[in-house]
Amino acid sequence: MTEPADPKSSSEPRPRGRRAVLLIGAAAVAGALAAAAVAALLVNISNRKHEAQNPYFRVVELTDETVDPAVWGKNFPLQYDGYKRTVDQVRTRYGGSEAVPRTPTQADPRSIVAQSRLEEDPRLKAIWDGYAFSKDFREERGHAYMLADQEFTERQQVTKQPGTCLHCHGSMYTVYKKAGGGDLIAGFEKVNPLPFAEARKLVEHPIACIDCHDPKTMELRVTRPGFIEGIRAVKAKQGIADYDVNRDATHQEKRSFVCGQCHVEYYFKGPTKRLTYPWLEGLTVDAIYAYYTEVGHVDWTHPRTGTKMLKAQHPEFELWNQGVHARSGVACADCHMPYMRVGAVKISDHHVRSPLLNINRACQPCHKFGEEELRARVSVDQDRTFALRNRAMDAVVALIDDLADAVAAGRTDAELATARELHRQSQFFLDFIEAENSMGFHAPGEAARILATTIDLARQGQLAVRGTLPAASRPPAAAPPAGDSTGTSPGSAVAPTGAGSAASGSGPGSSRTR
Repeated sequence: MTEPADPKSSSEPRPRGRRAVLLIGAAAVAGALAAAAVAALLVNISNRKHEAQNPYFRVVELTDETVDPAVWGKNFPLQYDGYKRTVDQVRTRYGGSEAVPRTPTQADPRSIVAQSRLEEDPRLKAIWDGYAFSKDFREERGHAYMLADQEFTERQQVTKQPGTCLHCHGSMYTVYKKAGGGDLIAGFEKVNPLPFAEARKLVEHPIACIDCHDPKTMELRVTRPGFIEGIRAVKAKQGIADYDVNRDATHQEKRSFVCGQCHVEYYFKGPTKRLTYPWLEGLTVDAIYAYYTEVGHVDWTHPRTGTKMLKAQHPEFELWNQGVHARSGVACADCHMPYMRVGAVKISDHHVRSPLLNINRACQPCHKFGEEELRARVSVDQDRTFALRNRAMDAVVALIDDLADAVAAGRTDAELATARELHRQSQFFLDFIEAENSMGFHAPGEAARILATTIDLARQGQLAVRGTLPAASRPPAAAPPAGDSTGTSPGSAVAPTGAGSAASGSGPGSSRTR
């Protein structure tokens, strides 16, 4: 008799066979997922490569007459977004501005301004007494404000400023080209002597894309005649003849030169108010002072001391040139406009600002330390500069007081000649750091040297007033400046009550001059 079959063995698959089926199915699913992932990765890589090859879309045609940055922004929305962010007012320890509300008026429609440096440090009023900067001098603001802050500074109310001031406060490339019939330098020469109000009508925007970029190639370019001529003089001194900055400079050099177009020391030369960079002898404060002495330039006469004075203007480019970053090939844009990635695109951050507000991108690509450590290192240099600056200001103010007392006591010009020369030089050296907007960070060692020299010169001046300055310490004999009529001042003097008119000319009123 046959035994019945086991129902379990006939109705259920073998366990080993089931596992095999499951493994095959899982492998198929995993393979499909892996293939999908690889396909997605390849598509993403292809898209990113395409983005990198096409960093912008040509939405509009840009020409050498396209001034409005908003039009450029249609092709370069990422850069334009950064450009618009320069309206930010964020203060660092020694720079930047807090937003100070004000009631708009018909004469000045601004509802927000920067805080007054004169109120922060009244010693500046004594140092610049008789000069328009003693009436209005504020903390620096971003590029978005550079035109309005120049137009509505109170310095405009106390002096007649020329069109030269717009060289660094407006989008001037097309203005100069149109005024000169296509010739940049000829247009520069025509706009300079115009009254500021008349020249202002020619300008639509603060600094814009066209001032730094060729619209066809996007290559950086220098468009400011003052810098074109000034850097040619520097190169000539180095033995390089007929230097053309746009032809001969490297791309990395241009990443500093486009900033150095405006962040420099300068003066207005002669009755045509030609903007001139005093670099014929070099870029150091000593070389610039020697140049001014040689040409007899005077910005104004100090009403209390009778000294024929000089005023420094935001010499960031000159001080940076004396520092370790410049010697190491680090450009202004490397720190103030560092590279950033947006998707696959690498661009310069056009939100121009202090590196201390952007340490990750501005500093850490080179300095492999934490943000707090880097910020502390900067603070050490700036704190030391600030302490020396305060000592130097005290010394210069003390010399002013001593000279004023001597003038009031009837001392003769001959008796005070040495003290006045020391006043003139010590004040200019102090102002070279005070008007420079890095609180010494661009070249801490050079800033310390300049301020230490300031203190020494001012204290020598006090000894000279007393008649006790040793002959060996006296400054070298130099012909005294010919007078206010020989120079055209970038800040313009203010005639004190009961005094005659002071230096002709006028000045920047810059948001970058604080």
